[in-house]
Amino acid sequence: MYDGRPVTSQPPGKPPSGRRAATVRTRLLKRLDAAWTAFRESYAGLPDAVLLEPGVTGNWSVRDVIAHVTWWEEEALEHLPLILAGGRPPRYSTTYGGIDAFNKLKTEETKGYALSVVLRRQEETHRRLLALIDRAPDEELAGGARFRRRLKLDTYGHYPKHTEAIRKWRERRAARDGGSPR
Repeated sequence: MYDGRPVTSQPPGKPPSGRRAATVRTRLLKRLDAAWTAFRESYAGLPDAVLLEPGVTGNWSVRDVIAHVTWWEEEALEHLPLILAGGRPPRYSTTYGGIDAFNKLKTEETKGYALSVVLRRQEETHRRLLALIDRAPDEELAGGARFRRRLKLDTYGHYPKHTEAIRKWRERRAARDGGSPR
């Protein structure tokens, strides 16, 4: 459990151990949870019909943004074990023609999914991600580790962009409709 004391730098090449490792893991999980909770709160209370309205980011609805965040967590689940094994994930530029092309492909794949399916996949995927982090070696959770960098890109470093987009969209809707951001 995080005791509130600052974490000191670890000497280069020395993995965290003991209390430091537990603190690194706890701080990582707290950071992930804070970003995850903020993301989910950004659309909390919206009726299902509103979650399907386009316009959050381009033509994407909240449902589409949730699907997007989920497929990036799925990417983490696919590539983090490869990183743990010493491998390198393929480049999106080589495999798909870039990240935008990958996002477009996944958007097409998920556009027909019912909201209930998207929400169920979100829950299941996030639960699997947390289990993967729980099993990860302590040294892979330190800030400079490849595992940690990829985790950040696909999760807690990614959620805030979409959290903010949803919040701003809710504000635009409220201003347009003359009410609260519901």
